[in-house]
Amino acid sequence: MDLFPGGVEGLGEAAQAIAAYFKSTWVLIQVAVLALAAPLSAALGALIRRRLDLVTLTMGWPVYLRAMARVVAAHLGLISFIVVTIVAQAALRAAVGPGRGHLLAIAINLATAWMVIALLASIIRNRFVYRLVAASAWAIAALSILGLLDPTAELLDSVAITLGGLRITPLLMLKMTALLLLTLWIAIIAGNFFDRRLHDIADLTPSLQELLAKVIRLALLTVAFVVALSAVGLDLSAFALFSGAVGVGIGFGLQKIVSNFVSGIILLADKSIKPGDVISLGDSFGWVGQMNARCTSVVTRDGREFLIPNEDFITQRVINWSYSNDQVRLDVPFGVSYASDPHVVRRLALEAVAELPRVHKTPAPVCHMTAFGESSLDFLLRFWIDDPAQGITNIRGQVLLALWDAFKREGIEIPFPQRDLHMKQPMRVVMAQGGDYTI
Repeated sequence: MDLFPGGVEGLGEAAQAIAAYFKSTWVLIQVAVLALAAPLSAALGALIRRRLDLVTLTMGWPVYLRAMARVVAAHLGLISFIVVTIVAQAALRAAVGPGRGHLLAIAINLATAWMVIALLASIIRNRFVYRLVAASAWAIAALSILGLLDPTAELLDSVAITLGGLRITPLLMLKMTALLLLTLWIAIIAGNFFDRRLHDIADLTPSLQELLAKVIRLALLTVAFVVALSAVGLDLSAFALFSGAVGVGIGFGLQKIVSNFVSGIILLADKSIKPGDVISLGDSFGWVGQMNARCTSVVTRDGREFLIPNEDFITQRVINWSYSNDQVRLDVPFGVSYASDPHVVRRLALEAVAELPRVHKTPAPVCHMTAFGESSLDFLLRFWIDDPAQGITNIRGQVLLALWDAFKREGIEIPFPQRDLHMKQPMRVVMAQGGDYTI
């Protein structure tokens, strides 16, 4: 805490110097010049923006150059301000001497620093991160231009909290945050690069691709975290207490998260569930989309996407329709009237289902008579498909329609329940217009 008074004293002296500086007549003249340059630059920027369509001019440019062009279009007023201020500074120095345009030089440097930082940060797609990085970089540049960077750093480093052998200061936290953001951003970019490259390797199975991608991404994030902490001078052994607390938290409150993470690694390693598989888990039926660290997405035929915890695939019974191969056997039961010839019914059923394009020729469809029902001859039609991801209900519906058309064409009836009513005693019916009848 001994540096805190020195830091405050340094900032106080800088504030007094700035107040004395603005009492000068030439400084007030430069302030007036800046006040006139601001609206003039805004008008020039708006005029140039109306006359020049940068979006059309940069249509065929690379993505990052187009992003920079958009930044230039958005800051045409600032660019005009820089040009107008440079011209005003040159005119002032030519009129009264080279030492009279210091405030204009500061304004030019601040505006130029913001323009350069905005151009360099334009490669960041996330708007929040872009604004955070641009504002932080410009704040550091502004403090450096004004000569306040060292006093501010001393002030931030003067307030400290000591935990064991670790001295934590606001300056240390800012440095660590900046380095963490930078290293994690680089790790994410590298992880996405390796992810794309692994998915381009046709010799690797989808599950192995996902497993390698997640291991590489986790390793890169760990390295980024360690590098950021080491770069600011933190001793990693000081986090032994923290790691112990994390272990206790995992044992109590985070066990589900760890269980889902480990379950995801097991699923990717043993290939029981892999992206593209058609599965049934409880009431959820669909194909596997993405396999994440915590959950797996299952996309249904109606477009809904279920996020199922990885642990459920380990602890519950899962039907994988395409585990070893994509061939799936489907059963369609139906019945016909007792007046029908069962041999003809079997032949018509096999001919009808053989005309459908999704039904396999090998193994061939089969039709079995299963029972003499109460009001029908019961049959079971079995056939195979190799594209369950295209739907199960729709192919069953196509088969039923094909059976209907074939039976209707041959005059074979599909029975419906019929009941006979037997009355044990006579019943008298009274007619509305008089008279009665005994049934």
